[in-house]
Amino acid sequence: MARLTLDHVTKRYGDVVAVDELGLRVTDGEFVTLVGPSGCGKSTTIEIIAGLTEPTDGSVHIGDREVTTLPPKDRGIAMVFQNIALFPHLNVFKNVSFGLRLRDYETAEIERRVDRAMEIVQLEGMRNRQPEELSGGQRQRVAIARAIVRNPDVFLMDEPLANLDASLRSHMRTELQRLHKQLDTTVVYVTHDQAEAMTMSDRIAVINDGEIQQFAPPLACYNEPRNLFVAGFIGSPGMNLIDGTMTDEGFGSRAIGVSFDPPPDRPDAVTLGVRPEDVYLADSERGSGLSVPSTAIDAVADVIEPMGDETFVYFLCSETAEPDETASDPDATQLLASVPPETDVEEDEPVRLVLDRSRIHLFDTASGEAITHGLDSDATAGAQREADAERE
Repeated sequence: MARLTLDHVTKRYGDVVAVDELGLRVTDGEFVTLVGPSGCGKSTTIEIIAGLTEPTDGSVHIGDREVTTLPPKDRGIAMVFQNIALFPHLNVFKNVSFGLRLRDYETAEIERRVDRAMEIVQLEGMRNRQPEELSGGQRQRVAIARAIVRNPDVFLMDEPLANLDASLRSHMRTELQRLHKQLDTTVVYVTHDQAEAMTMSDRIAVINDGEIQQFAPPLACYNEPRNLFVAGFIGSPGMNLIDGTMTDEGFGSRAIGVSFDPPPDRPDAVTLGVRPEDVYLADSERGSGLSVPSTAIDAVADVIEPMGDETFVYFLCSETAEPDETASDPDATQLLASVPPETDVEEDEPVRLVLDRSRIHLFDTASGEAITHGLDSDATAGAQREADAERE
């Protein structure tokens, strides 16, 4: 295993900048995931690391070596692709050992490495099977075993689970985590699937427009997003983002207000963010038990999506408390809440909502940068209590 360093890496295709001054430091044995929307530059980045694409500017180091201009075979890497790309006419043993045989390894060493790799990916007894006789998950394991026998310094995986069905993807996520723990090697993984990024990674690099927006442990990106892009991208379903203004009293929008002591150098235009699990029915046990709730918000239940272990409810909030007027208001603010499945709420039902102030995020709308995470200080709580007393 080895550390990996990308220093000011840029890739241009004519006037298009696919990767823009990207810097990345991956430590020995770390599992790092590059995550972002399609076209953000994550696959181009991993291809630059692999040597499949040459950067326009910048350098790539693996361990103590600069490998920017080296061919892939000399970089000490092994890559697993989205398209499994097994040789259909070769059995499992010959597929796994192909690279070793190409490099003229001794037969005994080939046997030793293949046996070890097959044991790690739990494919013992399948050496003589053809790819067509294997399931999708088994074929992906063969591709991973083919990478393991290389004993690489760095594993590169470009959406290796994207073509598998949902249940198999979940199973393979667990297998990859077990594999990383067993091999203790450096892994750079590319995906657009947030579940993969959040569950498997030591750190995730959230990429947009060729730039890293945040590089941190998964829960840090979830709980303390650096900017509006990370806040909106990380999390499924995404964070509620509400545009408004910051006044002397706190945050205000057309339908939602939250009182707190604003900073002296506050921007005028701000965006309030709150995740669906931090939106509660005011009269529910959890809503009434919040230590620092927001002022109650009048809303109407619009769309209800039962998911089994939870229910997603889309609420509409507006200046009027009348359900019919709120439902027909084109400027009504939508709030998504994740509520327990036993919650008794019907479509078009008027309700009152509260937000967990300790989990509210504020962003500068113009720059997109985070201002604060949580509004539960003594000062802000005191301001909220005064506002609630006046309302009552």
